[in-house]
Amino acid sequence: MATAQEFFDGLPARVSPERIAGMSNTYVFEITDVGTWTVTLADGTLTVSEGASPGADCTISATEESFQKIVAGEQNPTTAYMTGKLKIKGDMGAAMKLQKLF
Repeated sequence: MATAQEFFDGLPARVSPERIAGMSNTYVFEITDVGTWTVTLADGTLTVSEGASPGADCTISATEESFQKIVAGEQNPTTAYMTGKLKIKGDMGAAMKLQKLF
């Protein structure tokens, strides 16, 4: 299972431009005790930077264990959210679009 750092480092190469065409959102991922990353989608382009970007559409927070289970498909993101393992602040509509990335 990849670490959060490895996941974000490899994310741009794993997401095809067709999957994110028409999306223009910014997400901040806060992984407890590991780090914070900003993922920016701009009509077919995905960039990742370390740290939080002001003005992001939403902020997603989780422990590294929960995050790893979600990205590995071992944990349903909706269930994780409902049980408090995944926290979302901001635009829920933008958060729902993240399903295109995973």
